[in-house]
Amino acid sequence: MKNTYMQKAQEVSRNWYVIDATDINLGRLATKVAHVLRGKHKTTYTPNVDCGDYVIVINASKINLTGNKLDDKMYYNHSGYTGGLRERTAREMKENYPVEMIERAVKGMLPKGRLGRAMYKKLFVYADAEHPHAAQKPKEMKAN
Repeated sequence: MKNTYMQKAQEVSRNWYVIDATDINLGRLATKVAHVLRGKHKTTYTPNVDCGDYVIVINASKINLTGNKLDDKMYYNHSGYTGGLRERTAREMKENYPVEMIERAVKGMLPKGRLGRAMYKKLFVYADAEHPHAAQKPKEMKAN
């Protein structure tokens, strides 16, 4: 009987991918990015090892939201103090904080705990088309 291959942390080889978020739905983009960050697109995927790749998301300010989500979807923060709840609509987030909007969507799809935090550190989101990772020679990846 053949044993299942389990990848070790020292054997992981990582690639860099760049995804253009122009006119792509937020959820579709986030699932694709989370999939690559976890390493599920590789044949050597191992659940207990961070075997994912680096992902660069550009044009975050041009992300798409369907339906009435721009006005209905709310983002909440709390300072920890009494009355410290801050509410923002998706429209405000898209105009003022497009990077945080994508980061929150992806972070919610990653595992919770030490492994998920390590995967999240491999995500780089930029509001426009420029990014400082040209030296890593990232490959173009389609989000569809």
